[in-house]
Amino acid sequence: MYPGHYAKQHPDRAAFVMAGTGEAISYRDFEARSNALAHTLRAMGLQRLDHYSIFMENNNRYLEACSAGERSGLFYTCVNSYLTAQEVAYIVDNSESQVLITSAAKYDIAVEVLAMCDRVKLMLVVDGPTDHQDARIRNYAEALADQPTEPIPDERLGTPMLYSSGTTGRPKGIIRPLPDQDPSEEMPLFVFLQQLWRYREDMVYLSPAPLYHSAPQAAVGLTLRNGGTAIIMERFDPVQYLRLIEEHQVTHTQLVPTMFSRMLKLPESERSRFDLSSLEIAVHAAAPCPPQVKEQMIDWWGPIIHEYYGATEGLGFTACDSHEWLAHRGTVGKVILGDLHILDDDMNPMPPGQPGTIWFETATDFEYHNDPDKTAEATSPDGTMTTVGDVGYVDDDNFLYLTDRKTFMIISGGVNIYPQETENLLITHPKVTDAAVIGVPNADLGEEVKAIVQLVPGVEATDDVTEELLAFCNKHLSRQKVPRSIDYEDELPRLPTGKLYKRQLRDRYWGEGANKIV
Repeated sequence: MYPGHYAKQHPDRAAFVMAGTGEAISYRDFEARSNALAHTLRAMGLQRLDHYSIFMENNNRYLEACSAGERSGLFYTCVNSYLTAQEVAYIVDNSESQVLITSAAKYDIAVEVLAMCDRVKLMLVVDGPTDHQDARIRNYAEALADQPTEPIPDERLGTPMLYSSGTTGRPKGIIRPLPDQDPSEEMPLFVFLQQLWRYREDMVYLSPAPLYHSAPQAAVGLTLRNGGTAIIMERFDPVQYLRLIEEHQVTHTQLVPTMFSRMLKLPESERSRFDLSSLEIAVHAAAPCPPQVKEQMIDWWGPIIHEYYGATEGLGFTACDSHEWLAHRGTVGKVILGDLHILDDDMNPMPPGQPGTIWFETATDFEYHNDPDKTAEATSPDGTMTTVGDVGYVDDDNFLYLTDRKTFMIISGGVNIYPQETENLLITHPKVTDAAVIGVPNADLGEEVKAIVQLVPGVEATDDVTEELLAFCNKHLSRQKVPRSIDYEDELPRLPTGKLYKRQLRDRYWGEGANKIV
């Protein structure tokens, strides 16, 4: 989020544009706003390596809230804007944040959070109240109004300290060593990503995802460091997304697989009415993409699609462009950063084609903030490798295939079943909008396979539909992977980043505290 010399070289160029309103913020204004907030944070006593949090929806102040930390030597934590007050308070407190930046839209929740977080000295509210009986709560613009717009005298590099999504348990903060250097010098991880994603000056990046997530954080930040323009969608809408590509001549973008699925389910007349020829690179990440979905996207968009796998922790990366994928049908691609190992539970190597836990010889050092037990759990006994519990296998050509998350594995009658393959199949059925597959209690088998399905609008959840979906699964899957039953929901608890919040679903069947996920 640090624009560097572009604020002087191209002050009138748009640093970012809000998609919904068309509001464009120039590099000049973005630099001034970021500096004013950096001065405010210093005035509150925050020094290098201190922490603050951001809890907002995508809005026109979000990027400067990040940029201020990146030039002040601070760790800034972007909190999922869909969390409850208790969930937000846990992250704010766990991250040791001294300042909370929020918005009018999140104000009521933020006030509850503040009451639970004594360490927070100041809460800035974008478009919020100008006076409040709690002296810690201040209007954002008012607090910055008298601050200088030039850089603070002791500028140092800062970085995000993001939290895992909490789809399998409590969110965990991922903290990396922060070098004591000028903010114009990038960390090696981001230098690598800039080359990997083929970023360049004058690029136009379309961001359809929440800015609290690691992928848009990195992508938008690198766009600004390259003097490009970021188009920020307030929320994803498939038709608006396609229109914005044409309207702004977008060159780069990043999506999650559920966004692909929603675009593919548009009527052909909607999908084909926009000119997408400006696109050079479309990255997708965050969750594995069902092969059938990827094939359809390649038929539509061609060789511009690139698939990447790398956890928030930055353990390692694999990459694959469309041509490679078509040749190998790999779930992700070849390992390009960090040596990867597929190991069993006893840390023994698995042969090619056999799934096991994915371990990386760590590409970047990290630890889970204030959680040495989780850090140790994710680290090999000799300290040379780390994992986030993903399961997969590597073929003879060194292509990685993601099977599932270890914590999502279903053990039915002693057989290990990974539900992702069943989910990937169900999502391709013309009557299905979204699908989750979980293990639920079974007195004889321990667990049995259950599908939870969100149907397309206009399709009713009838016995005939259930029989049709089960027959579809029986036709394409081995018997143990076929659901024994199907339940229906109006909408599945999927985060805007594309991750399925399975813990919520499992709790309905196993009960709070009985859920086997830890």
